[in-house]
Amino acid sequence: MHKNPKSRDYKDIGYDAFGSKGRIIAASFIYLEIFMALVSYTISLHDNLAHVFPAFTLSPSHLSASQLLALIAVLLALPSLWLRDLSSISFLSSAGILLALLIFSSVAYAAVSGAVRAHRCVPALDISKIPAISGLYLFSFAGHIVFPNLYNSMNDPSKFTKVSIVSFSMVTVMYTALGFMGAKMFGPQVSSQITLSMPRNLVVTKIALWATVLTPMTKYALEFAPFAMQLEQSLPPSFKSRSRMVIRGTVGSILLLIILVLALSVPYFEHVLSLTGSLVSVGICIIFPCAFYTRIFWRQISTPLMLFNLTIIAFGATLGAFGTFSSSRSLIISLQRGHTS
Repeated sequence: MHKNPKSRDYKDIGYDAFGSKGRIIAASFIYLEIFMALVSYTISLHDNLAHVFPAFTLSPSHLSASQLLALIAVLLALPSLWLRDLSSISFLSSAGILLALLIFSSVAYAAVSGAVRAHRCVPALDISKIPAISGLYLFSFAGHIVFPNLYNSMNDPSKFTKVSIVSFSMVTVMYTALGFMGAKMFGPQVSSQITLSMPRNLVVTKIALWATVLTPMTKYALEFAPFAMQLEQSLPPSFKSRSRMVIRGTVGSILLLIILVLALSVPYFEHVLSLTGSLVSVGICIIFPCAFYTRIFWRQISTPLMLFNLTIIAFGATLGAFGTFSSSRSLIISLQRGHTS
């Protein structure tokens, strides 16, 4: 972005590196990651709603109670996709952060209060599972598509590196603590979503479940915003504001309903999330940044730095390939078991 101050977002950097092909590839991966992430969020919504309303039975014959609850929740979130003014939904971003902290605090309280007997053990290292879980790690740290936007919006962009280090450190501490708490409390039998393993009689469990249910509903409008902005920019200038809003809202609603159908058809949270990380996020957060940087500064960087970047690209590609194969295989096996049961 120092090289070309006109670059405003991730796609622009792709264009600076590889021209139109770079922009298309970057945009394709960005929108695919958003789509697959929303499928994962909706699976989480469905799974946790079933525990929030365990006694809910009113449902048509072709839908289970949990599926109907998920449909109602998605329909409640649909109107937010029709809003054009991002400032009107900006509070959802803060709400998502607060809900994440609430989930963490609830699990931490259950761990330290002795509500769950924390005497379980898990292997310190299981090399065979590294390809499968690599995608989960990649997805959890893959916020790179918003880095250029954050940099441009800062009053003092020189502090961007410091902000990145602090925020990633905080997230890493939370992830690590949550991982150890889940392993200690529930062992290898812990659910892919820790809230589903917590005792149902605890108040903190109900708080954590509700926070997990509300989190996806805060994500839909925010995650859809980049696609909606691109969609509006591609419309002819002759279109009036009302027409643009209708097209934006209609396309967004259709996409969200497609996401709901996929989430209900493939309700395997950890496998979908892992596939997203290995197939898409690895490109966005490891391969592309190094490839873009190497291409833009090809004639200026030293040979060791170039080799270092190429090594990271090769490592990311290898990790992505093995992770995609492993998570796809696990997803297919789960689907086959689901159809036969």
